[in-house]
Amino acid sequence: MRKGNRLINDFILQYQDSICRHMNALAAVNYSVYSTRLRGLSPHLTDCDVYVYADSATVVLVCLDCCGNKDQTYNESEVTGPFIYCEGEEPRVSMVWKLIQAVRQVKKCLKKHNDAIQVFGVLLTEANILNVIDLEKHWESRDVMVLDNFRRLKYRNIRVNDDANLPGRAYVNAILDAACNDSSDKHGKISPKFRDTEFDKMLTEFIFSEYEKESGNDSDNESEDEESETAEEETDEEATDVEETAEDASSDEEVDDDDSDDDSLLDDDSDDDSNYVGIPDGMIYPNKDVQVEVEVLNPIANPREELDKLVGCDNIKRRMDELVALTSYNKTMQELFPGSRQHRVSLHSIFFGKPGTGKTTVCKIFGSLMRQAGALTKGHVVMCDRGTFIGTLWGDEERALQQVLDKAYGGVLMIDEAYLLNGQHPHDPGKAVIQLLMKVLADEKQRNIAIVLCGYKEPMMKLLDLNQGLASRFPNRFEFKDFTVDELMEITRRRLKDYDFILTDQAWQKYRSVISQAYLARNPETWGNARFVTNLLERIYIQHASRCVSQQPADKLSWRTITPDDIVPIEVPKPRARIGF
Repeated sequence: MRKGNRLINDFILQYQDSICRHMNALAAVNYSVYSTRLRGLSPHLTDCDVYVYADSATVVLVCLDCCGNKDQTYNESEVTGPFIYCEGEEPRVSMVWKLIQAVRQVKKCLKKHNDAIQVFGVLLTEANILNVIDLEKHWESRDVMVLDNFRRLKYRNIRVNDDANLPGRAYVNAILDAACNDSSDKHGKISPKFRDTEFDKMLTEFIFSEYEKESGNDSDNESEDEESETAEEETDEEATDVEETAEDASSDEEVDDDDSDDDSLLDDDSDDDSNYVGIPDGMIYPNKDVQVEVEVLNPIANPREELDKLVGCDNIKRRMDELVALTSYNKTMQELFPGSRQHRVSLHSIFFGKPGTGKTTVCKIFGSLMRQAGALTKGHVVMCDRGTFIGTLWGDEERALQQVLDKAYGGVLMIDEAYLLNGQHPHDPGKAVIQLLMKVLADEKQRNIAIVLCGYKEPMMKLLDLNQGLASRFPNRFEFKDFTVDELMEITRRRLKDYDFILTDQAWQKYRSVISQAYLARNPETWGNARFVTNLLERIYIQHASRCVSQQPADKLSWRTITPDDIVPIEVPKPRARIGF
């Protein structure tokens, strides 16, 4: 397929040290290649940057996987499930598999514009893929190549050639404007609620891909005729979603490795566009040669309602209510007794907790609650970590911190794994960030901002013990405890309800047994809490899809009904073996 295609062949010839230079070279005017950067591509690549390159006959998707430098093993079986396995972590859906689905989606989308269009995918990942040699031919046969072992991938400054006069622009517009998802088959329509969620789209395509191969063009045309009006409506909705994602750095989807499942504990449909006014973008520039992207989360319209929806977290809910009450009290007292001295409420907080316990979700609710109470003017959340601040030149840390504070003004600055700023080396640059932060905290004029430090309890307590001045500036302490088995079951019920899946009584019993055994065998240092539920359900969904494709049940409801055969345990991360005595 790719023989003679210059754009694709040029990508195939690249390697780790040259690919970014090649991408920058394609942005030059003398290359007649249109290129643009998307902050995700719905429905498969919504949580990563995607660069699109297009000429008159070719589209290349380059996906950046900023997962951190870790050893990974890929399983690309479409029967047992495409998963990534990493020591000490729960399995997750393969990024290569997601890219393959995106390539197929784009091919299908562009076929009506150019029947001979060629689409190719490139994955750049920070991971060290242990079995990459074994899978290269498999990936190549699916029009995808993978380059691994990158460092600081998210800080790469990659230029684009967004020239509207180039012919490839039309293809990119078509990708953004089209729904690109065949959501019907001979058994009938899938409900809009099922179709609207990211994983449901992925699962729908997986389940019905066999039908597309067998039914041929005639059945495809019939399906398109039957749902032409519905498809047009969905195209408008999904195109708007993609455009907003490409323009707005503040995505409310899965956030980061540390708390990627927090937002799934609540319903983000309550977001209101009116809340987004004045919310900054997520790009800072520590020096002229480096740009760093931080994540900015928009405020939510009904934070009190979302706080009530949280599973467990009773102690956190009570403390949030106290802060809101004290803020409201001060506001009332100022109205009743103008000019009187009021007690100032400090919003700076410590969030103790492990991944998947809800820290990011609560942080978003916290900012929106304080906005409603009048303590903050915007209520958005700016998410950072050590990598946000540590630069390459003298003064980078101070410039990065000041820019981040400017973006967080009126909202919440959330620093994840804040204890990593206090490195063991006496001249560690993270210590400078802490000292600079202390100056900000000591400034009584800095009231329109809440700084939240997050991390595991033990290292966070060590950080506060080493710096009493820092500890005194954070009067609000919130501890996010592990979810109980009953709470994990409640989280499961809510997610299944969102996906419209049904579990038989026997499947519920087996599922609870799997959860209980995993909970008893958990390692406190690596237990994923709500994220474990996410990974387990994804494994179950794919097992269910494989069974349905194999058995072809005649009953339509069976396609949604999960049985005990679909309940497949996943590995519970174990602590790494210690070396020495």
